[in-house]
This record gives sequence, structure tokens and C-alpha cells, in this order.
Amino acid sequence: MAVTTPTQGELATSEGPGAGKFIYRFLRSIPTWALWLLVLVWSIPTLGLFANSFRTRDAQGASGWWSLLNDPQGLSLENYSDVMAAQVGGGVANALLNSLAIAIPATVIPIAIAAFAAYAFAWIDFRGREWLFIVTVALLAIPLQTSLIPLLQLFAGGGHWTIPFLDKTITFFPDLNLAGSVTAVWLTHTGFGLPFAIFLLHNYISGLPRDVFESARIDGADHFTMFWRLVLPLSVPVLAAFAIFQFLWTYNDYLIALTMIGGNGEAWPVTIRIASLAGEFGTREHLLAAGAFISTVIPLIVFFSLQRFFVRGILAGSVKG
Repeated sequence: MAVTTPTQGELATSEGPGAGKFIYRFLRSIPTWALWLLVLVWSIPTLGLFANSFRTRDAQGASGWWSLLNDPQGLSLENYSDVMAAQVGGGVANALLNSLAIAIPATVIPIAIAAFAAYAFAWIDFRGREWLFIVTVALLAIPLQTSLIPLLQLFAGGGHWTIPFLDKTITFFPDLNLAGSVTAVWLTHTGFGLPFAIFLLHNYISGLPRDVFESARIDGADHFTMFWRLVLPLSVPVLAAFAIFQFLWTYNDYLIALTMIGGNGEAWPVTIRIASLAGEFGTREHLLAAGAFISTVIPLIVFFSLQRFFVRGILAGSVKG
């Protein structure tokens, strides 16, 4: 009697609730051309912004970008040259360097710390491990907006607690005079990026085959050796996926940078720098489209360099079997 192994699609349609079958069949029934149509519709605003980046201020105010379909004349690189030549806040080139000075440490440091923490939560048995992991993941629920001003006060003057009945002041955070600096921004991004990084990496690392770790222990490997020789090479997809998320978030951030840096124009990242191009009364708002596309060059390079790991990494730990 021949035994046949069902495919993944057959398992998906033969097992599980009726809603799952319906969703699976519905997705399978969508033709490819409909998906491409959806992509085109989703891309229309970006195409319009790109078209306006080559149009003058008068042309942008007189008609919509779609008028280029009938009259493609009058396109120029003047907006791009004006953006690169503008020197408000130190210029676009300096702002791009500031953005990299924020995004690179705020991406590398959380990955390094979270990888060690995720391995410890997944494969090191210590007391209180479950509760500590729950507390760490619960930090994801803390609103970023409610924490910015207290963090700014810590960076500006340190943290002090006065004990009333002892008439004594305890300093629990020193005054590092970080307000208005790039360091304050990437420290904030690092703190808020760690809980998600630990959660994502833990889901992946805990799903690695146990036999591999048992074989390594038999060969005399300690925890650091297993982490360095086994976990890191096997976790490249999820590390790359988090690196994409964290880099794009920190690079495109505006609120944290504006709060922590304030009026220090020399430390402005590219997001604040581009927002300042419009001028005090919006007289140069036509430059925003060109500035936006200049700022997207670096994120596009990062994404397409790591995109082959993206799908594998984002699904890390979602299915175990």
C-alpha cells in the first residue's frame, strides 16, 4: 500500500477551522495581476512626490503632478541643487552624517545586547527567568511619547531622589550633559528598541534544534562558545530583519530627535533638516519633495542589501514543529 505525504497546502486546507480554509482559498484565488494592480495603486502617492521633486514652486502650485502626463516639459534638477546647497542647520550632507551617527549605534547596540539576553532567556536555566522575560516584553507597552520629557530631564540634569526623613539626596543617574547631542538620541532609541529585539530574537533562538546544543555540550563547549559558534551563524536572518526595522525606525525618526536635540542645528538629523527647508512661512515648501527623496537613498541601500533575509527573519519563531 502506497503512502503519500500531504503537501503544506493540503495540510492547510484539510486541518484547522473553517475560517482558515476560507482565507487560504481566498488568497489562492487572487490573480497575480490584481496584486500588481494593488502595488501600483499603493505607489501612486510616491510617484506623485517623485514627479513634483522635479517641478518648480509655481508649477507645483498651479497644477497637480499628473499634468506631466500631458505636458512633460519644464522638468529640472533645480530643487535638488537648492536642497544640497542650503546651509540651514549645517547642510544636508552634515545632517545625513548625523542621521548615520544616530542610526548605526542605535541598531548595533540593541542587537548585541538583545542577542545575549535572548540566548540567556532561551537556553540558560536561572531563577526567575520566566518572570524577567515577561517584564522585559511588557516594556513594549510603555508609550514612547510619555517617556521623552523624563528622559530629557535625566540627560540634562541627571536623576536625583531626596529622602525626606533623612534629609539626604541620592543620585541614581549622573548629570552627563547629553541634552542637545546625538548621543542622547541613540541612547533613547537603544532603550526603546531593546524589548522588541529581545522578544524577536528569543522566539527564533528558542526554536533552534536542541540536539545541536546537546552535542556542543558533550564536546565541552560553554555557553559563550555555543552562542558565538552556533547561535549567531544560525540567527543571521532574524538579526538582519531586526536590523532593517531598527535602522529604518531610527533613521526616519523625527519626534525623539527634535525633543532631545532641540535647537542645536549642528546636530540635526536629516528628518529635522528637511523639515526646516520649508522656511518660517512655508515659502520654500516646494523643496520638501526633493529633500525627501535625497533622504531615502540610504534606507533603500540598507533594505535592498538585507532584503533576502527579511522574509525569513520576520517569520522567525512564528511556527514551531
